[in-house]
Amino acid sequence: MKILVCMVLAALVASPAFAQKRNDNHMDAARAATIHQCSVAASRYAEYTWGNLEFEQYWACMAQHGQVE
Repeated sequence: MKILVCMVLAALVASPAFAQKRNDNHMDAARAATIHQCSVAASRYAEYTWGNLEFEQYWACMAQHGQVE
């Protein structure tokens, strides 16, 4: 789980969307809700049991919601 959190934070900081200043708080709230929803969905697949499925589930969920990982 710590690895997933680190990967999410790294992806947020490295993404071009992070570099742009956003004035629309609604979009930020929607992104935060999507990140939370996808993290919860991915957390069902522990890395020690399922390998990379946890990360792949998270990335797929974010893509389905039109968000960058």
